[in-house]
Amino acid sequence: MPSPKAKSSGRSSGGSPVLGSSNGRFEFTSLTRSLNRSSPPHLQRQGSDPNTARLRASESPNRRRGSSSSTGSASGQGAPEEDGIRLNPSFIRVALDSLLAIDLWLSKRLGVCACEDSSWGSVRPLMKLLEISGHGIPWLAGTAYCMYKSDSAAGQEVMLNLFMGLLLDIILVGIVKAVVRRRRPAHNRMDMFATFSVDSYSFPSGHATRAAMCGRFLLAHLVLAAPLRVLVLLWVVLVGVSRVLLGRHNVTDVIFGFWMGYCQYNLVEILWLSPQTLQGLLGQLA
Repeated sequence: MPSPKAKSSGRSSGGSPVLGSSNGRFEFTSLTRSLNRSSPPHLQRQGSDPNTARLRASESPNRRRGSSSSTGSASGQGAPEEDGIRLNPSFIRVALDSLLAIDLWLSKRLGVCACEDSSWGSVRPLMKLLEISGHGIPWLAGTAYCMYKSDSAAGQEVMLNLFMGLLLDIILVGIVKAVVRRRRPAHNRMDMFATFSVDSYSFPSGHATRAAMCGRFLLAHLVLAAPLRVLVLLWVVLVGVSRVLLGRHNVTDVIFGFWMGYCQYNLVEILWLSPQTLQGLLGQLA
């Protein structure tokens, strides 16, 4: 009759080939071997290498997350900075181009007296009369004549400074035109009175600067009745409008010309000359 030990040993040896015992302890070597055989080759290599397992265990999840977030933020921050650098100049350029396009379109639409066959071609002689009234040569000649014929020292002083202001206007407008070098509108017909080489440029309008400066000068230094003051203001506006209707200038040329002429009067007031001052300067030069 077999002993219980033999039965237990037979059951353990024959029942499960996976588990084995030696000295009362179960060993799972056969189980790990069977798992290694059934696993793929790359898993076997990773499991067989203890150094790889140690390195993986030493790596913390926070470190992995930090590295991935830092790389993601670095790659995400590069694109907006480049987009911002590209968008700023393009936005300014688009705004300036749009303003220039509107200026050219509006100036062309308002140039109704540019030619005889234009829609308002019959009003062209009146516009040319306004053009002559704001020309520099008649103003210089008229101011010099009034200064020569004036009997009072106050009248000579006023005409002298107006003459100096007209010369200053011609010099400043010529400098700005030579610097900007903006061509006149394409629909302009070059039949101006007493044109010079500098007048081939459009920005700013010399007639507008002269009208604004002379209008402000007359209103400040001449005693005029209320209707005459209104006529002076109306003349200043009509001279500027005639430049656009004749196709001589763009709208922005006239607007900037009005502002420049308004500021030129302030410069004339700063550089105001009295007859005594002029005589002293002439005496020093002599």
